[in-house]
Amino acid sequence: MSFNSLTYLLFLALLVPLYWIFPRRPRLALIFFAGVVFYGFWRFDFLGVLFFSITFDYFSAIIISDAKTERTRKSFLIASIFVNLSLIGFFKYFYFLEDTAIGIASILGMKLDPVLIDIVLPIGISFYTFHSMSYIIDVYRRHIQPTRDFMLFIDYVIFFPQLVAGPILRAGEMLWQLTERPPFRFEVLQAGIARIVVGLFLKVCIADNIAYHVNQAFALNPSQLSALDVLTSGFLFGFQIYFDFSAYSHIAIGSALLLGIKFPENFNFPYHSTSPRVFWRRWHISLSSWIRDYVYLPLAGVKVNDRMSTGGIGIDGTGQSGHRSFLLALFATWAIMGLWHGAAWTFVLWGLWHAGMVATHRFIAPYLERFNGPVLAIAGWATTLLFVMIGWIPFRAPSLDYTLKAWSRLLDPAGYFVLNLRETTYIIAAISLIGSIAAPFAYRWLERLQERTPRTARIIVAPGWVVIMTATFVYLRPLDQFIYFQF
Repeated sequence: MSFNSLTYLLFLALLVPLYWIFPRRPRLALIFFAGVVFYGFWRFDFLGVLFFSITFDYFSAIIISDAKTERTRKSFLIASIFVNLSLIGFFKYFYFLEDTAIGIASILGMKLDPVLIDIVLPIGISFYTFHSMSYIIDVYRRHIQPTRDFMLFIDYVIFFPQLVAGPILRAGEMLWQLTERPPFRFEVLQAGIARIVVGLFLKVCIADNIAYHVNQAFALNPSQLSALDVLTSGFLFGFQIYFDFSAYSHIAIGSALLLGIKFPENFNFPYHSTSPRVFWRRWHISLSSWIRDYVYLPLAGVKVNDRMSTGGIGIDGTGQSGHRSFLLALFATWAIMGLWHGAAWTFVLWGLWHAGMVATHRFIAPYLERFNGPVLAIAGWATTLLFVMIGWIPFRAPSLDYTLKAWSRLLDPAGYFVLNLRETTYIIAAISLIGSIAAPFAYRWLERLQERTPRTARIIVAPGWVVIMTATFVYLRPLDQFIYFQF
């Protein structure tokens, strides 16, 4: 079931009243049923994979908590991680590993035949396995106690707003909210509806319309593109994926709010970041903090204390970020981060690109501190934005060859004065850039106005809501799936 569909809105309209009427046990059963129906709209047969992972992790966590020896605890931790990674590895990376092996064999003068097997990627597998793995690891670290309520644990993993594309939440943030329903508040319901409407608007009116121009640009051979064309396509896809995924996050957060459950924010105006480190504190916050706590810091040998899905990869926790072990951990983490997004070397290149950005900033940051001021902040923002947008090219490109050829076009000075794409493509890119720059200032101005004169704020905002709701109603259709569904 897609968020950007009338079916989903009807689904919510039926579910929300029942949720607030039912007592605890029927309410947990309702969440379970809702998750099954939501996931089943895609394919019911892959629910078996989901419930196998849930069941194995549920019992593993209890054994880890009750075990008398460290050996037993570690054995079941490793077993749980192995099972989850095996599921992801088979469904998501089988073809990638096969193609890589065939390529290496070809270089060595050998021939390997592909295995004739048809594998369909279960939707959301990268997200729900991360939920389960964080739970197991947090129990092992003694950050939380395992729940003995099987239905409660199922609901934590299968909770439909975050089931297929996040945010990636920790058990410590969710379990108590699922079991302790807050008093009903009409203003929270209003806030949830508002977030859903904003999310739908961002998806169907902005992201999907930008997608048309992105698809056209990336369908061309890189040799047909000028430097300005490549830069424009990178910026456009950067705006598309931002509006698309932030739209999903808005709808997920709003859907949870309708049930009185609060998710942490997943985006915080990331294109206003003044450094790569700040960018990853603001972009896909739940994933970057997950990678930090469960991959980067353990690889760097740092004890993890953070138990919430906030922060980002830029936090090293020690003040020794230039040490060789931290540098190796950084690049290894980003390679994993890239592969998590997709089973292709283009995603690995995207990850290493960001590792290089973060490492470079760490190296030069001490030298820049003496020049602290607005000029440095503006330069940091412009540089970060430029390199982030260039980095989106391998994320969207069909191959490494396309990426390298496209990047090589950026080295042609004359190419910045040649336009080969449609005029509307450049106009939309310019409007998106101006809008992304202005949006945080407009948001903060409205917040301050709301605090000082709420009535004036409502009068100013009302026409905007009319436009947003009308446009959303006109464009609402499940024409394009959310980009992160493929991960």
